[in-house]
Amino acid sequence: MSREWAGPLERIEECMWRIPKSYRPGMLVDAVVITDEEGLESACEGEALEQLANSAFLPGICSPAMAMPDIHSGYGFPIGGVGATDMESGVITPGGIGFDINCGVRLVRTDLEKKDIAPKLKAIVDRLYRDVPSGLGTSGKIRLSAQEVRTVLEEGAEWAVKAGYGFEADLEHTEEGGRMDGADASAVSRKAIERGMPQLGTMGSGNHFLELQVVDSIADPEAADCFGLFEGQVVMMIHSGSRGLGHQVCTDYISTMMSALKKYDISVPDRQLACAPLNSEEGKRYFAAMAAAANFAWANRQCIMHWTREAVAAEFGSTPGKLGMALVYDVCHNIAKIEEHVVGGERKQVCVHRKGATRAFPPGHPDIPKAYRSVGQPVIVPGDMGRNSWVLVGTKQAMEKSFGSTCHGAGRVMSRKAAIRARKPQEVHDALAERGIYARSASRSALAEEAPEAYKNVNNIVDICHRAGISSKVARLRPLGVVKG
Repeated sequence: MSREWAGPLERIEECMWRIPKSYRPGMLVDAVVITDEEGLESACEGEALEQLANSAFLPGICSPAMAMPDIHSGYGFPIGGVGATDMESGVITPGGIGFDINCGVRLVRTDLEKKDIAPKLKAIVDRLYRDVPSGLGTSGKIRLSAQEVRTVLEEGAEWAVKAGYGFEADLEHTEEGGRMDGADASAVSRKAIERGMPQLGTMGSGNHFLELQVVDSIADPEAADCFGLFEGQVVMMIHSGSRGLGHQVCTDYISTMMSALKKYDISVPDRQLACAPLNSEEGKRYFAAMAAAANFAWANRQCIMHWTREAVAAEFGSTPGKLGMALVYDVCHNIAKIEEHVVGGERKQVCVHRKGATRAFPPGHPDIPKAYRSVGQPVIVPGDMGRNSWVLVGTKQAMEKSFGSTCHGAGRVMSRKAAIRARKPQEVHDALAERGIYARSASRSALAEEAPEAYKNVNNIVDICHRAGISSKVARLRPLGVVKG
């Protein structure tokens, strides 16, 4: 049975609350959660805040350990957790990244408007359901040898573009250019590679999806124009990750990290935070394997986007280019990155763990596309399939407050089992239809598991981030058609 948080919480700003490091002996830094009073009630349920406090024990962690407003319980870190560790004295932990390495979101703009797509909506969603493989354990249309998978692990989305799945311009609007430095296929187990061989270009299951959406309001005209977004426009959102390959990488290295705890005499309050020094052989190999899995995920979303473009264009008897189908941005939310931040008044390199949190870099930052530097990095925030998703933009305050991070989604309030008990799949399907949303799913249970009421209201989550200053509203999106994994 989950328990409710009974520890200290000190309000330090309108939307920031602190668990002081004095809460438990061994905490090295304070822990901070970004939320409002209503969100705090939800955060206090279950183990999420205790997990956040646990992350403050990690050797070399920089102040503070953080959680975004979509916080909920996870493995090791809470989902929504952010932790930066010192490159010399710090550690890396799979529990701060998650099993679905580089689970992420990409948004594709079009020149189409809602009125253009309305008569074809059902046909388009049905075609997407046929053309983009989805569901648990799904095999895709691409068949790779073990050696070809190793190439994908080191080349990422570049491999997909070279293979004909998209365009060079897509890479310019993908975080890390779709290829993370430091990836090493030799650090990835044979078992992980075998799991990846049939799964490139597949959406997977759970909360992964493909959505047709309409831009239903603009909050920041300048940023929206920079991103190529306008009110009434049809866009496409893709949410997927590294599939079984990434899951296996995490599984493999959790075992490695368990041994490393003893080897390096590291004490953590929860073995789900098993870790190794960043500069150790174990830490370096895990980072290399994680980067490789991240590259697989970028290649995966690149292939899915290619088939999505082709499917929609085919229904219009046109081409992706003629319909203006350009990638706005692709951003991940389960990863560790080596970044430069100000810590204790000193600018230094740190390893930022983001687990269910999105990078939100400000205007002028060199790591975002040149086309967006005047306004800042696009942040793609999916909601549930019955309400909204959002495009936000990164801010200077995010660099000062949250290691350049913001929320990644709505955050669950019901387990999948509880959601299935609460609603029948057909009920969810009919309720969506009443809102004008046409949904297809790979399994009957998927719609119930992912019912809108299983999630917090993303509009509230985004509002908190906006008020806290860690990202700023650009455009609100509303679902029209959904393909669930």
